[in-house]
Amino acid sequence: MLSGEGPRQLPGAWRLMLLGDGSPTRHLRLLTGEPVAVDLIAMEPEASLPAEAPAEVAELQAPLLRRQVWLTCGGLPLAWAESWWNQAEADLHLQDRNLPIWKSLTQGRSELFREVDGLALVQADWLEHTFGHRGPFWSRHYRFFRGGTALTVIREVFSPQLETWLGPTLRQELQQSS
Repeated sequence: MLSGEGPRQLPGAWRLMLLGDGSPTRHLRLLTGEPVAVDLIAMEPEASLPAEAPAEVAELQAPLLRRQVWLTCGGLPLAWAESWWNQAEADLHLQDRNLPIWKSLTQGRSELFREVDGLALVQADWLEHTFGHRGPFWSRHYRFFRGGTALTVIREVFSPQLETWLGPTLRQELQQSS
């Protein structure tokens, strides 16, 4: 993903959203003109990693914490996100659990590096129910680094509602061809 390579059929605006190193919460705010609300679903110790967790989570030092949120604008759920943290790093950086991670990590104007590690189309009934759209849904996962050390691994799944602002993605056609 570092090269910016991804599905060539993916329109430019979606390539920027999914493969760019900008803040998705900031992008959602700019696209919708609405503030982004972080609705915390869960934030709990993670004793064992689920099989579907990104491989990069294994690079984080245990004990781990897993945080799951909905990102909404004007009451509309536009993304679901989960992140994995070393417990001490989470305690240090996530003092206000309802702030977007980007805001929490950049307080004090600290430098961060984001590396997009994976892009996927995912299908889940619970996402269809909350987004109010049929899947598949675009998903990406990435890491934040500070000083060469991975701070967190984040996975985001985006609502097709974003096609209102970014244009169609051909997600169903791409899934059928893979």
